[in-house]
Amino acid sequence: MRFFWIVMALLGGGLILLIANHDSGRVLGLENATFAATLYLGLWGAVLLVGILGSGMRIGEAARSLAFWVFLLLALIAVYQYRYELQDVASRVTAGLIPGSPVSMVTSEGNARVMVERSANGHFEVIADVNGQALRMLIDTGASSIVLSDDDARRAGFDPSTLRFQIPVATANGTAMVARARAQEMSIGAISRSDVPVYIAQPGRLGQSLLGMSFINTLSGFELRGDRIVLQD
Repeated sequence: MRFFWIVMALLGGGLILLIANHDSGRVLGLENATFAATLYLGLWGAVLLVGILGSGMRIGEAARSLAFWVFLLLALIAVYQYRYELQDVASRVTAGLIPGSPVSMVTSEGNARVMVERSANGHFEVIADVNGQALRMLIDTGASSIVLSDDDARRAGFDPSTLRFQIPVATANGTAMVARARAQEMSIGAISRSDVPVYIAQPGRLGQSLLGMSFINTLSGFELRGDRIVLQD
């Protein structure tokens, strides 16, 4: 208990110094925020140490318990400090397990970037969120617009019976008639757009939905890096 009160006195003195030197911005050569964080950690360290010593454990057992809690604290701090890097690793693992999963990153300027790996079939496919539904789409720079297949359109909440298929477009299977529509929300990873114009193909005329240039042109740029394509918001 004597040790505890000595530590409390030191922490109290540090708090008084912090308050007295608030306007100067530094205490004992440290910035106020750093000094305050040191006091905070010192308080928890003192409570933990007194709790271990007051439990009646032997010195060896107390040292092991203290080492465990110190290690746990450092591990939690490390996880917090590297949380964005760990999120990036988790996204890359997901992309490897689920082909087409977009890997989102944020630049130092705060802009979103999304990376997509080439699929086993040699094409770039991405899982896009359209009106809250995950749809696998082919990134096609040769297509001028976003075109949804009939199945994907139904999943995204479009009712084909209310659409007018009057616009002819050229596809790999020949000319098909499509209908105009608008998606309330469309996201690829961290890149999101609202009120997006799309075309919907007639049933059986389009095997896979296409992510065309009408979406890509809303980006600041995109680049091909070997087996990866990077979309930049």
